[in-house]
Amino acid sequence: MIAIRRARPADAAAIAAVHVAAWRSAYPGILPDTYLARLSVARQAAHYESAIRSGVGVHVAAASGLDLPGGLASGLGPRIVGFVTAERVRGRSLGDGEIETLYVLDDWRERGLGRRLIRAAAAHLASIGCRSAYLWVLRDNPSRWFYQRLGGRPAAETTVRVGGLPVAQTAFVWNPIERLLQASPQAS
Repeated sequence: MIAIRRARPADAAAIAAVHVAAWRSAYPGILPDTYLARLSVARQAAHYESAIRSGVGVHVAAASGLDLPGGLASGLGPRIVGFVTAERVRGRSLGDGEIETLYVLDDWRERGLGRRLIRAAAAHLASIGCRSAYLWVLRDNPSRWFYQRLGGRPAAETTVRVGGLPVAQTAFVWNPIERLLQASPQAS
């Protein structure tokens, strides 16, 4: 069984491990190898623990039971296999709420977890009064199509520096946010 739930501070290290693994899988050839090699689970864990404690909308996909290798006989507790973060935006932006991160481990992709996680983030944003949502994705990210299939409209482009390298990114917007909340799992 895979449950989508609000993250707890104790989840921070597992969330960080997913973050680092996802970046190392998705960004070779896009970001410098030395930058990817230096990613730190410990640093990311501190960041996510702080975010969770401060009320950022962090949701996790936790696999357990038959979904884990070895199934019920494995004796393993739930394992974090993906996560999403979202919060209200302060100041001028492309929408009321920003989905800041969405990562799922490679072995757990193509199971609908990304859709479930992003809808959990949209539900969180709507519950705190956000009427629209947006996110930034690296233009060369091989999974950027996912956001378009969920109805995201490309709305802006900019360049950011990551690991000392300028990298193009694209913003996808859902306005109104109901477009994302109602995105059909079968349509994506």
